[in-house]
Amino acid sequence: MIETVLDAKGLLCPLPVLKANRALRTLQEGKCLRVLATDRSAIKDFQDFCRQTGHALIAFSDQGTSLSFLIKRK
Repeated sequence: MIETVLDAKGLLCPLPVLKANRALRTLQEGKCLRVLATDRSAIKDFQDFCRQTGHALIAFSDQGTSLSFLIKRK
């Protein structure tokens, strides 16, 4: 699967979600965006964002110092 990667490490809430929203707008329907972040509040932020926008949060991983979110554009 080909995906676009957005590096939002070091950015604090709400910037990772805002940048992801902007990036998702450039993708075609069904394409995926992987967001890399370090702000722990991004976990709930991306869950809420996907629920509200209809995008699918396909996968989430927590590597301790880095978070990864895979979002499929609706």
